[in-house]
Amino acid sequence: MTDRPSIIVAPSLLAADFSRLGEEIASIARAPWLHLDVMDGHFVPNISFGPPLIAALRRHTDAKFDVHLMIDPVDPYLEATAKAGADHITVHVENAPHLHRSLQTIRALGCRPGVAICPATPAVALSEVMDLVDIILVMTVNPGFGGQSFLDSQLSKIRTLAEMIRESGRDIILAVDGGIDPSTAPRVVEAGATMLVAGSAIFGKEDRDAAIRALEGPFVEQITG
Repeated sequence: MTDRPSIIVAPSLLAADFSRLGEEIASIARAPWLHLDVMDGHFVPNISFGPPLIAALRRHTDAKFDVHLMIDPVDPYLEATAKAGADHITVHVENAPHLHRSLQTIRALGCRPGVAICPATPAVALSEVMDLVDIILVMTVNPGFGGQSFLDSQLSKIRTLAEMIRESGRDIILAVDGGIDPSTAPRVVEAGATMLVAGSAIFGKEDRDAAIRALEGPFVEQITG
């Protein structure tokens, strides 16, 4: 048995084969969470999908939908995202000018609220919302595209946020997204992460179960959160 926290592994749909999404989701049944990146080509330099696809996927899996909204403006789409089947909705501190209101709206819609933070944004930017969030998502790449290399500079931010969570006394998930693979996973867990979002490290492998197990590693135990 280990004294490390248990880890949630959340495959990122962005790396899946969009021509066969049903099969792709079936192949990751081991993971109880699915990370869904909604991009608008404005807040980030890429376009992905929106609530209609989320609603279509919802009919095919019981996985928890962790929806990451990389769009601006974000508030007008919170209700549609919740109605599409999101369990958790994460907005960016950088694109939510009235962050308290956005987080309160997400919870009122029946979802768990989260905040994402880009590499250039300091951890202190979240100090005023620690009482409102259930998930903090640290971007360890600049958001917009999958397959990028992990930014080592973000390890200190993960440590800082882990300490802020401990001081808050709340059960907040500390997620990390960007360049997560079997070599970086132990490092972010050591820094305090309790959730790993991974795209190509899972969907880029033929054996998805083995890929997820490799991320879980011998140092963690998977939880369903």
